[in-house]
Amino acid sequence: MTETMIERGSAWLRQFAAVPSARQRLVCLPHAGGTAGFYRTWAARLPHSMELLAVRYPGRQDRLHEPLVTGMAELADRITEALVPLLDRPLALFGHSMGAAVAYEVAARLEQRHAFRPSRLFVSGREAPHRGRVVDPDSRTDQALIDEMHGVDESERATLADPDLRELILPALRSDFRLIDEYRPRQPAVVAAPVTAYTGISDPGCAVPAVRAWGELTSGGFDMRVFTGGHFYLVEAEPQLVGDLVQRLR
Repeated sequence: MTETMIERGSAWLRQFAAVPSARQRLVCLPHAGGTAGFYRTWAARLPHSMELLAVRYPGRQDRLHEPLVTGMAELADRITEALVPLLDRPLALFGHSMGAAVAYEVAARLEQRHAFRPSRLFVSGREAPHRGRVVDPDSRTDQALIDEMHGVDESERATLADPDLRELILPALRSDFRLIDEYRPRQPAVVAAPVTAYTGISDPGCAVPAVRAWGELTSGGFDMRVFTGGHFYLVEAEPQLVGDLVQRLR
């Protein structure tokens, strides 16, 4: 499968397979320290009527030399603007971990600023923002950050195991964790898009009641599915998870 940059999405979006006749789009947002490549294998699991786009955060891989975005508001603003040219057809958002919170903020901006309601917001591996635990950003050592990545896919495990490569990704990892640790919206928006929440039953950072609280932030309907596994349950459960996404979008 050839990786290409989607022309209309600027540097923020990566397209793994062109689907000119797609009737809808699925935009996927990575976890803290993650890259668009985390979703590379998903494209082949989607029907021909659906196009997958993955968000490329700056400060890593081929955006390594770009400044990191250190605040949720700026990150969500810039991703929202990158999506504006793509609102000509239905669009759903999926985010895992930090990406879930970013996807939610992007959904709210699309509705409030562009009168565009995403067809569905999928939030994975993240407690609702008004129910999450408070974490001191300065309490995380480099090793603690790396330990948080336990369970990522094979390519990310290989990167973390290489001392030289690890030093390249640690700045983005530190920045992302600080961004999400400091993200505490005082009055979280209620979105009109329906919300589906996913989590792993053994995820120590996602208490099921706090994940279910995403239902308080939508007027469009809410449902939830719990998978076997921990925080990166979606690596092993990819076929079942993507199948569930597709079924809900149909």
